[in-house]
Amino acid sequence: MNTSFFQQIAQLNITGALQITITKGAGGGLVVSVILHNEQCGDKAKELIPPLTLRGTAEELDSGFFERITAPIQATSGLMDNMETYLKQQEEAKKQSAMEKEKTDKEKKAKEERDRKYKEAMKKVDELEKEGKYREAWTKVPDPNTFPEYADTIRKRRAALSAQFPPDLFGGAEPEAEATTPEANLFSVDDDTATAPEVPEAESETE
Repeated sequence: MNTSFFQQIAQLNITGALQITITKGAGGGLVVSVILHNEQCGDKAKELIPPLTLRGTAEELDSGFFERITAPIQATSGLMDNMETYLKQQEEAKKQSAMEKEKTDKEKKAKEERDRKYKEAMKKVDELEKEGKYREAWTKVPDPNTFPEYADTIRKRRAALSAQFPPDLFGGAEPEAEATTPEANLFSVDDDTATAPEVPEAESETE
């Protein structure tokens, strides 16, 4: 007898292992229990899915078995696939959330460290300003490029400090006058060569 039982099983196109249990029921009929196991699905809720149970005579089951199990079994297979997909997406979401939290924590710590350095620097500026050391205080004002969030405050502080600089009364130091001595005029300098004054030669005596 040629049947297409296994061909029809293959056409179900399900994921997992299909377990079919057949027992004799009351009155000579058969009780068929069908349940789908999907080990790839990690959701424990799959254990709550009950088996599909069919009762009837052998002839009734031959004629209507696949018609009655196809839709429920395919729905169960799809449900388990969705459950596994959901679990994977949930796990990925947790990882992304953890990474985002770690990134946020790092940014927060970095900002706290910048704020600490900025406050320390400005505290030093305040101390020097109170001492009247305005130029030195100006040099201690932080770089606005290092602390962009305080750039406006830093520029205003520099401007306020520079306004308190004492006025520069002299444009520059006057050059010192060169000392001259009588000895300095004994020789003249021409093309970096010093020459002594010419002395007339003595006339030779003739006999």
